[in-house]
Amino acid sequence: MFLRKIALAGAMAITAGSAYAACEIPGNVSIVGNEFPAIHTVAKGAAECAGGEVKSNLTADHQKINVAGMQGNPAEYSTAIIANSSIVALMNEDVIRPLNDLVAEYGQDIPKSQLITIDGNIMAVAFMANAQTLAYRKDVLEEIGVDVPKTYEEVLEAAEKIRAAGISQYPVGGAYAAGWNLAEEFVNMYVGHGGEFFVPGTAEVAINNEQGVAALNMMKALTEYMNPDFLTHDSNATGAEMEAGNVILMNMWGSRMGNLMDAEGAEEQVYSNITVGAPLTVGGGSTPASTLWWDGWTVAKNISDEDAVATFLAMKHGTSPAILNDETMSQAVWMIEGYKPAPVNDGVFAAMSAGTRSYPMLPYQGLLHTALGDNLADFLLGKESAEQALADTEAAFTTAAKEKGFLK
Repeated sequence: MFLRKIALAGAMAITAGSAYAACEIPGNVSIVGNEFPAIHTVAKGAAECAGGEVKSNLTADHQKINVAGMQGNPAEYSTAIIANSSIVALMNEDVIRPLNDLVAEYGQDIPKSQLITIDGNIMAVAFMANAQTLAYRKDVLEEIGVDVPKTYEEVLEAAEKIRAAGISQYPVGGAYAAGWNLAEEFVNMYVGHGGEFFVPGTAEVAINNEQGVAALNMMKALTEYMNPDFLTHDSNATGAEMEAGNVILMNMWGSRMGNLMDAEGAEEQVYSNITVGAPLTVGGGSTPASTLWWDGWTVAKNISDEDAVATFLAMKHGTSPAILNDETMSQAVWMIEGYKPAPVNDGVFAAMSAGTRSYPMLPYQGLLHTALGDNLADFLLGKESAEQALADTEAAFTTAAKEKGFLK
């Protein structure tokens, strides 16, 4: 499969448009997506539509079930909420439809900045931007006399001082759960070290190098200050550790910051001092060790025309200005008319301003992500070298890429 040319015009433009009318749908809608607050808001907005049933399955395991759930005829899910990386798997398996005709008939008022166009076809409608940035306890940093870290090296220095002061034995957090989360942390760290994932213009993987080893070594150094069960900690678990007062510094999704900074789940001393920082750099580089993402929605291919129209209209309503209010405004960096940035989203805006690289939308990037998630844990546990872990990853990717026809 050739490399697709990706166009996301004016990704963060907030434009004026016509008013969104009440939602009436001619069929049924079934949503699969992640479970964080912004996605719940979208699903709730879609469910306001009348005329058909709107149901949703929001789960952290959405990427494990969305392809299979859209392969049937009819598909179990009429829409999957996806991001830069996960749309590729749906396109590779040909389970989502181009939206050109639906946009032309029902979506002319959707800002062009939200239309994800691939090879001339609109394949998704984006509604929010996201990135992983620093979350920290400003009171603790003040107590130990340390400035807000700007690099991962400074995070390690601060963590040692926090531990030495007896404030927390495991002051660093991160979504290091083996699998997708762990792979994403490597992707961030590798990008921060200036690494390129493939030989230019090919699907030949190229991560077993100086940058790859350096990325793994920094990840290993960070885990020395993490809860020993770090390989089971996804965003929910490590976020809970911060709310419990155990984690002081962590790399976290901008879409999760609202949960950390609200009054639920944490004592006042904790939540009132959790602060959002810019993405970190590493190894003396200037490129943030993070990736810029968008989240959007799709329409399944194997559904009736009535359900396709219903899905388009419901998801359009669920990502329209109608969902924005005092409660939801801070849940995300919304790519929606009327959005007003909130302090909890400062990190994502800082990531954009710092030139954070977008997560690659290559047709075979998902295979590499899976291989990374399956092969890096042993290094972090001290069972093999960084070079061996990267070699295992490359071998797993190469096998999968040959099976899919990306490599001969």
